[in-house]
Amino acid sequence: MADLADRYAAWIADHSRAVLIAVVVLTTIVAAGAAVGDAGSAGIGEFDVDTPETRAGDYVAANYETDDRVVTQLVVRDEGGDVLTKESLLDGLRLQADARERASIESTLAEPGFQGIENVVATAAVFEDRAAAANGQPDTSQPTLDEQVAALEARSPEEVESLVGDVLSGETAHPGGATGADATAFLPNDYESGSTNAESRLILTFQSDGTADDEEPQAAYDAQVELETLFDERFEDGFVFGQGITDEASTNAVGDSFAIITPVALVLVLFALGVTYRDVVDVLLSIAGIAVVMAWLAGLMGWLQIPSSQLLIAVPFLLIGLAIDYSLHVIMRYREARTGELTGVDSDVDVRTGMAIGLGGVILALAAATFSTGVGFLSNVVSPLAAVRDFAILAGGGIFATLIAFGIFVPALKVAVDGLLENRFGRDRAKPAFGSTPGPVNRLLSAGVTLARRAPIAVVLVTVVLASTGAYGATTIDTEFNETDFLPRDAPDWAKSLPGPLAAGTYTIADDATYLGENFRAGGEGSQAEILIRPSDGEGSLTDPAVLAAIEDARTSDGEWETIDAGPDGSAAVDGPLTLARDLAATNETVAQAIDERDIDGDDVPDEDLAGLYDVLYETDAEQTATVVERTDGEYDSIRLVLSVRGDASSQDVATDVEAFAAEIEASAPVSATPTGGPVQTAVVQDALLETLVQALAITLVVILVFLTALYWIRHGAPSLGPITMAPVVAALACLLGAMALLDLPFNSETAVITSLAIGLGVDYSIHLGERFVSEKRDSEGISGTRTATNGSREKRGSVGASNTRAESGANREKRDSKGISESRAAEPNRDLTNIEDVLSATVTGTGGALLGSALTTAAGFGVLALALAPPLQRFGIVTGLAIVFAFLACVLVLPSLLVVRERLLRRMA
Repeated sequence: MADLADRYAAWIADHSRAVLIAVVVLTTIVAAGAAVGDAGSAGIGEFDVDTPETRAGDYVAANYETDDRVVTQLVVRDEGGDVLTKESLLDGLRLQADARERASIESTLAEPGFQGIENVVATAAVFEDRAAAANGQPDTSQPTLDEQVAALEARSPEEVESLVGDVLSGETAHPGGATGADATAFLPNDYESGSTNAESRLILTFQSDGTADDEEPQAAYDAQVELETLFDERFEDGFVFGQGITDEASTNAVGDSFAIITPVALVLVLFALGVTYRDVVDVLLSIAGIAVVMAWLAGLMGWLQIPSSQLLIAVPFLLIGLAIDYSLHVIMRYREARTGELTGVDSDVDVRTGMAIGLGGVILALAAATFSTGVGFLSNVVSPLAAVRDFAILAGGGIFATLIAFGIFVPALKVAVDGLLENRFGRDRAKPAFGSTPGPVNRLLSAGVTLARRAPIAVVLVTVVLASTGAYGATTIDTEFNETDFLPRDAPDWAKSLPGPLAAGTYTIADDATYLGENFRAGGEGSQAEILIRPSDGEGSLTDPAVLAAIEDARTSDGEWETIDAGPDGSAAVDGPLTLARDLAATNETVAQAIDERDIDGDDVPDEDLAGLYDVLYETDAEQTATVVERTDGEYDSIRLVLSVRGDASSQDVATDVEAFAAEIEASAPVSATPTGGPVQTAVVQDALLETLVQALAITLVVILVFLTALYWIRHGAPSLGPITMAPVVAALACLLGAMALLDLPFNSETAVITSLAIGLGVDYSIHLGERFVSEKRDSEGISGTRTATNGSREKRGSVGASNTRAESGANREKRDSKGISESRAAEPNRDLTNIEDVLSATVTGTGGALLGSALTTAAGFGVLALALAPPLQRFGIVTGLAIVFAFLACVLVLPSLLVVRERLLRRMA
């Protein structure tokens, strides 16, 4: 295998021009995919799981007339003031009129369009006027918006205040059904009964643009953004909240984030590369390799028809980090070969021979790192989410492209450029590798060797303690999924004060979501859960009086629901057959009489003949009744409860409360009560998805462990090096999870994908250090000219001999072929490597510089994402930055001690 690597490296060095042409042509063909195919954009995707909650959701969708309208919330706010004044209510009505004049908004409105306390009060005013003017039967038709405005304008502020009091107290009712109980639903949860003042109020807008169930109602979302503009022109304080608003805010926040981050990241990365390479040409070569990788990435997306999604934002950052790592290893190993550090001779090696030796010593490590890193990401191909599968495929393809760019293209380009600069312009391109010469970097890298020399067992024990602590912290990590965690946060003042297009906007969407959840029963997306009630195990009946009694007892129980909203009477805000019956009874005498006739004990809950009550409800309003009671051929099969829940709460918290509510019903009636609805099903899906990702993570660790064990067994006859090089990766992963718990970063389906970086980069670092350790140990034993194969011997290195004679920098360099180089290594060693500590020192200072440069560059590039305004980008930057730091520290501080302990054990066993 080593001989194959040498021959491969020599062939690349000797045919650099042909290789460059071939890679450029191939890259052009692949990159053409970016123009040929464009799959557009997509969301994260759907994930179907077979659970009682999802089956209940499917049943509700198939058998109930559910409300599929898009709901937008408008919050009018005046802290310390009053939003129930005549002028404020009129402003609300005029806003509605302005919106209806916009065809783009009007076309998306569904019945009743707008609904707020201003409509309730104004409608009551219209009916008062009609009653006063009527000679006989007054007009009971629904008032137009113009009539509502005129009715309020005709009243004095005092009269409007009096009317508000009547509406809120329930003393005024009208055929529109807007009773006082309905009116309080538009006021904050802390509204005090009897008051005619409030600091905020809610206006609901109902929309439907006719799109299919599986399509985004984009026209409605665009109308929300337009409505927000009208709202800001009309009101000084308040906000509009809806999916269209959050989508626009998220998009703008990502744009602002990259406007801020890109120049910062570029400066940091270029600075780190400049410090590491100390050579402009090598920095440019690295950038050229990254350009090849990005071209492949864009082309693969086109050819494979992979739609862009929020998750795929991570892939370019991942590949840039990996590309920098590969570039550093190739170029630094080339520099070591050129300056004689690898060959063991005092004079410099020519360009082609240096690349042949350097690339030959590192290409197998790069290939192994590519395989292990690729496995880490491709394990997500089994994910049930389309976007996660796309992420895995694109990352895997990009990692392969990285190997092509830095295992083929950059080495060939390096040979061509350095050969041109030396032979034609007389520029000496033989430079020392980063960290290989005495200095602060060398001393820093040697810290792990020093610890391994003095107290290796103590280092191992401390690592076990830290990893165990991190693993314990991982058991306390938050695994909840909260939609508000993805909403943009407002930018700091310094970001807003940046010049021109770099200045960040103002984002209050996250605060708005919290305010809405804390103060209102919002009724918007994600703010409703459901309970499906059916006979238990085929026994019992939904017309059993105990069913309604159980629902009412659960609704009015003393249980404190953290996520279930409270109604006007302080009980849980739950809509079902009984609440519908009471609402209809307010304006329909037949329904009121039907309830009274069946209420034996006077507790306002029917005690008999529920089938007859349901019949009356269907006769009165079949459409409304069909939303809470299922009837088939005159038989009642199920009941649907709709619970108002906090939209800013985590899905898991909502599911817990709804499950507890359902359990109370089941405990008091012979029925099965199954929680379902948006937040509950989201919690179930997210938990199932997280479970699959954790399983994929565990499988990845096992596969990589088996791969490394087999690799070291086949190549070096040392299978124990597999677990040894894997141990720091596991320790780094445990510490990463502990740090996430400490920083209150959730471990959910989003961050579980990101943490796979810890495995990919950690294994990459460990492989490079492990391979270099074996190489230095072999050289220290004086057999650099012959490699020990599995059967006891390997052929002498001869492949580099293809270099033959090369011109030295200046005018003459002595001729040498690879056999001569190998003989020189054995005959004239420039290092006295007599024990394992010296081997480790040569290992860490030899490859540690590339590892340090890679860690600094990629950590800086990823770390600046912590400045992003979009929380997903922030978490990506923080988690990835921590993963890189922990992986590097585990590699250079822990792995040397593990290798020392292993060598000591092997010597004792021998």
